[in-house]
Amino acid sequence: MRSPPKTVAGLSKASELRAMTIGEVIRRTTEHLESRGSTTPRLDAELLLGKALGLERIELYMQHDRPLDQAELDRARELVARRARREPLQYVLGEWGFRRLTLTVDRRALIPRPETETLVERALAAIAGVSAPRVLDVGTGTGAIALAIADEHPGATVTGIDISNDALALAAENVERTGLAVTLGPGDFRAGLPAGPWDLVVSNPPYVTERERTALEPEVRDHEPELALYGEDSYAVLVPAAERVLAPGGLLAVEVGDDQAAPVVALFESGGLCEVTTTRDLAGRERVVEGRRAD
Repeated sequence: MRSPPKTVAGLSKASELRAMTIGEVIRRTTEHLESRGSTTPRLDAELLLGKALGLERIELYMQHDRPLDQAELDRARELVARRARREPLQYVLGEWGFRRLTLTVDRRALIPRPETETLVERALAAIAGVSAPRVLDVGTGTGAIALAIADEHPGATVTGIDISNDALALAAENVERTGLAVTLGPGDFRAGLPAGPWDLVVSNPPYVTERERTALEPEVRDHEPELALYGEDSYAVLVPAAERVLAPGGLLAVEVGDDQAAPVVALFESGGLCEVTTTRDLAGRERVVEGRRAD
């Protein structure tokens, strides 16, 4: 008789014949995820198996030849099956790193991305010389931006607002997880912003257009919250709202999508902001637009 297929989907059956080692599971998982469209199948396999076994990646290789028992295989199979359905790796793992922090992540908010770390860098640079700046994070989501600023500028008073109660609940979990002082509350920038005055308003607003929807990867299109993704006119509303609540000399910094920097710069300038600049992310794309309210 032919043996059952030893793919990830058949881990349980294969293990009845012979225990599979960590190395074998990594290899078969990598092949399986690659066939399902993952662009980082090896990394995914290592992180998922590490999650299932409670091991760091280096520990997987230190135990490369260790056989897995049935319970371990079952845990791994469940996680891999979720990733194979193109659920984002970060959601499957349940946590993700952002700058110096590890945050809880799930479908209630967007996944914190490296591009947004560029926004945080610019925000921190803007308030570096201010001992106790007042900072407003608009659309806080997981709380990543607000928490990173609170972590790296301990004198800052940081507030995060979001229209989504689910996102605010997740951000509150991350405030508790990190122990950082960030105030959270409901808020819709389309209805105006808290009065301030704020030394810094920072935001990664919804900026994906509807015509871009079909081009998104399934991980984004089918799993991340639409409320945080799509916004045709976000900047046209956010820029004047922020300008009204900035302190004199205060800065507005926003993340922008591909090819959006030029029109957002124009909005900043027409809205009366000065010293308007753009910053590229690590991939070389213009990712952040910032400008100051005149004194």
